[in-house]
This record gives sequence, structure tokens and C-alpha cells, in this order.
Amino acid sequence: MVDSEVLSGQLRASGIDSSHESLKNESNIVVVNTCGFIDKAREESVNTILEQVALKKAGRLDKVFVTGCLSQRYREDLEKEIPEVDAWYGTMEMPLLLKKLNADYKADLIGERLLSTPQHYAYLKISEGCNRTCSFCAIPLMRGLHISKPIEEIVLEAEKLVRAGVKEVMLIAQELTYYGLDLYKKRMLPDLLNRLADVGGLEWIRLHYAYPSKFPLEVLDVIRDRDNICKYLDMPLQHASDAMLKAMKRQITRAEMNELIYAIREKVPGICLRTTLIAGFPGEQESDVDELKDFLTEHRFDRVGIFTYSPEEGTSAFALSDDVPADLKEFRAQEVMELQQDISFQKNQEKIGKVFKTIVDKKESGRWLGRTEFDSVEVDNEVIIQSASPLDIGSFVSVKVTKAYDFDLEGAVVSTL
Repeated sequence: MVDSEVLSGQLRASGIDSSHESLKNESNIVVVNTCGFIDKAREESVNTILEQVALKKAGRLDKVFVTGCLSQRYREDLEKEIPEVDAWYGTMEMPLLLKKLNADYKADLIGERLLSTPQHYAYLKISEGCNRTCSFCAIPLMRGLHISKPIEEIVLEAEKLVRAGVKEVMLIAQELTYYGLDLYKKRMLPDLLNRLADVGGLEWIRLHYAYPSKFPLEVLDVIRDRDNICKYLDMPLQHASDAMLKAMKRQITRAEMNELIYAIREKVPGICLRTTLIAGFPGEQESDVDELKDFLTEHRFDRVGIFTYSPEEGTSAFALSDDVPADLKEFRAQEVMELQQDISFQKNQEKIGKVFKTIVDKKESGRWLGRTEFDSVEVDNEVIIQSASPLDIGSFVSVKVTKAYDFDLEGAVVSTL
């Protein structure tokens, strides 16, 4: 999404009108920005390409270009399979794509993006690529090694976003905690957070995709001490069985993860912890799943997502036998989510009667919907907001929780902020 927003900003700067996922079908050129991370993403990408190619064949489009991870990784195969695509570009070839579209890549357009999100929030990419060697992950093959963006550049982009009306930024990277090691020879995430927290008008800063191994604990002091940094941390752990963690090359043990989680909660009381897991990795036994469920029961994460394992060509795990049947992968994932559903329900019940600062995201089916600082966009809880008067999208209100469900809250406005 961020790459698409940057591409659109570059096109606009060259006087070329562009829109993001327009439903009007008024354009004569389409650029499909693909994902190649997991099976479902690849399938969605290919289907989207085929849909656009069909429009071209019908005479409703002049050109179809493809860029992104899928194009980076499978270009030669795709060129043969879908010859109707006019050109294919990799993840780092935006200048070439722009040249093809008769636009000049302007390196000085830092932060000039055509936001595809609602005006009040945006994703802010702080680095590209990853130096980790997790056995299941093809991201380094598609995105290359870790490259940090300079702090000054990120702060400038944040300032421009705020001037455009953004109140919440979600920091994203393939690996947040590695930030700065390449540029500054040390982990600089705490320094970056402090600089961003100083940006006037930036109400919420949210951290996504922190790697647990060698996690820089000084980050927690900044999260605790700065009011506009959400007490929220998204840390994909992938599993909790030592056998699986070793096979996944995660560079951490269950005991070390336990220690880290306790340290996080001790340093930042009330922090919301989100994690992501993988079900059905090669060699996974029922005992491994039991360990994972015990781990979730012990730590009671606020938010959990789970994927089923899919073999990724070029990764070290690709050589392993994919010995867990697809239906068993799905069953195990469902088992984990049913356990987490109970945990989430219990945690939400504890919120009844409490008041939370809530951002108003949208009005849908006559209801106002928002989020607390403990919830990120799309992947986490929503708050159904009851209000006697109309609310402004992107505004903050204090909401007293009156009802709680498995993954949502409901409450009434007690004051505007």
C-alpha cells in the first residue's frame, strides 16, 4: 500500500492523474502492485492481473503493467504465462516503471504520497528489506537486505503527513528492531521514536512487526514515557515450541520469549501485545501445538493472528517435507483461534465500565466505528460508538464501554477530546 501511494505521488508530481483501486474503470493504464508473501496473496495477485488483462483484451484498457514482490520473484515464469502484460517490474524498479509511464522519478519528493487510507491515519515505512534468515520466509529474496531510512527523512515524512491531516501513524518495516544498524551502527528505534513523538499534531504512533530476538529493551522506556506512543506492540513470535522455533531459525527459545514478555509487561504496564503464529510447519507434532496453546494460556496475548504454513521456494524450509496435511493445518489454526477467542472475550469483559480514548474511523450502517490505542486498523478490535450527536471522522472521543464481545467493544461517548 505504501509503495502504491508513493508511486501515485510520483505520477501526480509529473502531471499524470492516478487513483488507487478506483471502481470507476476510467483509466487507460493499470499498474498492479503485487504481493508474493504467501499462497493466498499470490493467488489474489495473479487473479487481479488476469482481471486487468481481460479488460485490456476487451479494449477497455490500453496498457497493463505489473510491479511488486510477485513480479520480482517470478517474473520469467509470469512473462511466459501472461504475455498480455506490457511490462514487469521488481520491488526496487519504481524509477524504471515511472520512465515507462513518461514520468520522472523525483528523489526530493520525500513523504509526497497519495494516501489511500482515510485522511486521519497512515502507514509509515522506516526501512526496507530484512537480514533475518527465518527458514519459512521469502521476504529477503523479494525485498533484499535491510536498508534503514534516515531519521531526518522519516521525521520529515511524518510532518508532511500531519500537515495533510494524519493523526496516527503506524510504523512498518519487515523488521522494526533492526532499524539503524546499517546507517548508524547501532539500533536506533528508541531515538527515532523520541524524534517522532516530538512531531506536533501526531497523536498516536503505533509499532508493527518487531522481532523478538535481541529486542532492544530501551524501546520500552520510550513507549512508557511518551504519551503519544501507543501502549501497543506487534511482535510476531510464530511458535512457542523450542523444536519449531529451532526449525524456523527464529534465534530464540521459549524460555527467552517468556522472559521478554514478562519484561515488556513489567516496563509498560497495560501494554497491548499482538502476535502472529504459524500452524502446520514441517515436522509439527500435536505436542508442539499443545505447547503453543499452553504458551497462549500463560501469556494471554491481547491480539493473535495465525497463518497456515505454505512452502516458499528459495527458503531453507522448502527442502523440508511439507508433512502436515492442509486440513490438519487449518484445524490446528482454528484450535488456536478458538482458544484466543476465549481469551479475547475475557479481556474485553474486563473493559466494561472503563473509559478509553477512541479515534473515530468511519460511519458504517448507521453506526460510528472507532478504535482505542490498543487496536490497529483492520486486524484488531473495533469500538461501536454510541453518540447522541454526529461525530467527525478522525476526531478523538472518550468512550465508556457498556458491552464487550469476542473481538469488539461497544460504548457511549462521555466527552469529546
